Amino acid sequence: MYQPPHFNEDSPLAMQGLIRAFPLGLMITHGESGLIANPIPFILDPESSERGVLRCHVARANSQWKEIGEGLDALIVFQGAQHYVHPGWYETKRETGKVVPTWNYAMVQVKGRARVMDDAAWLARQVRDLTEMMEGAYPKPWAVDDAPAPYIDAQIRGIVGIEIAITAMMGKWKVSQNRSQSDVEGVIEGLRAQSDEEAKAMASLVEARLNHKREKAAS
Repeated sequence: MYQPPHFNEDSPLAMQGLIRAFPLGLMITHGESGLIANPIPFILDPESSERGVLRCHVARANSQWKEIGEGLDALIVFQGAQHYVHPGWYETKRETGKVVPTWNYAMVQVKGRARVMDDAAWLARQVRDLTEMMEGAYPKPWAVDDAPAPYIDAQIRGIVGIEIAITAMMGKWKVSQNRSQSDVEGVIEGLRAQSDEEAKAMASLVEARLNHKREKAAS
């Protein structure tokens, strides 16, 4: 990933936080049939190895797991908040006109060694853990035990697990750090004036980085 220093995010907590907030990752592998990419929800287990482990499952009909087999390098891309940045939001546009549009985003890319976990007990735990992770915020969360056991057993037979031992994790927060303070303030105001939730989420990220910069300057 192209990584200018001012956009680099190397905090493990920040990167882990993005993965947990946006657990649908794009898993990319390159095997005998060439490149394969599939969007899959992941569970991050930071305690299982030195750098942590990602766990997921795919449909048994999905050929990607067969390519992985006993081990294959994988790249998983987690996309966080993102939004187009209108150049009219910059104070610099009024001052010099020397501005162009851009796109802000937060992203984490994880590299690791994948292996297949075709084990009923492992899969049962994976399904329960993923369900609890995603259902916890609902007032009446669905639980695996809400469905008949034979039905769940049949569903588990139709999936295959994948475990990825993380070897590297890279974060990129492109949130207007390369602009002047007045330009950044204009971006925050412009994003907050938009009606979509992605814009508001990006405004919060841009503001958080601006506040962090101010705190560092004041200390």
